[in-house]
Amino acid sequence: MMTATQPLLEICVESFDDAMVAVRAGADRIEYCAALAVGGVTPSAGALAHLRDIPVPCQVMIRPRPGDFIYGPADVEMMKHDIALARDHGAEGIVIGAAMPDGRLDRDMLADLLSVAGGLGATLHRVFDAVPDPFDALEGAIDLGFDRILTSGQQPTAEQGADMIARLITQADGRITILPGSGITPENAAKLLRTTGAAELHASCKKANPVGDGYAAGRVETDGDIVRRLKVVMAGF
Repeated sequence: MMTATQPLLEICVESFDDAMVAVRAGADRIEYCAALAVGGVTPSAGALAHLRDIPVPCQVMIRPRPGDFIYGPADVEMMKHDIALARDHGAEGIVIGAAMPDGRLDRDMLADLLSVAGGLGATLHRVFDAVPDPFDALEGAIDLGFDRILTSGQQPTAEQGADMIARLITQADGRITILPGSGITPENAAKLLRTTGAAELHASCKKANPVGDGYAAGRVETDGDIVRRLKVVMAGF
């Protein structure tokens, strides 16, 4: 299935330099995080101060710590503060999620967080992939006012979860964007777009940088060549 316009590519990054590599290679939107190795947490205040220097829209991860998505009052206050910082520094939107102990979305907490977002866009992150009923959670996200849901279709990768993603897109029926993410590559993007009907893709396009040793033994960084190849594939849709 082809979309009416070329699909949009969001790249998740954990540094300003990575963001600029992704933009120069053709990224349409950035998700700015820290610590992608643990699934991403809120970037530092210093990182947020440079958001306006990134020439494409930026979504900011609002996650106070690694681990589960069951948060207490102190976590909520930190997230509210970080949402305000992201908004004040020019973020287009935020990426958030919160869960109840039984895995369902914590809709009251999410409504509280969104109430301070001040017109920012909002993506529900992959807390969605752990909910017991994704179709109920989809309706909840719509009711709360989210713009999109980042999901791998409740599977380790979006390619494995393609059937679920397609069902979610059908149910969403244009009311919210379903954003496939996890394991998106130039090799599988065309099939995923074709089988799900997705209008956007989320990828990290990472490569290992093996510089250094010991505690400084390299890092994972954005690979502009992978971003460019992914954009070429997506240009056919």
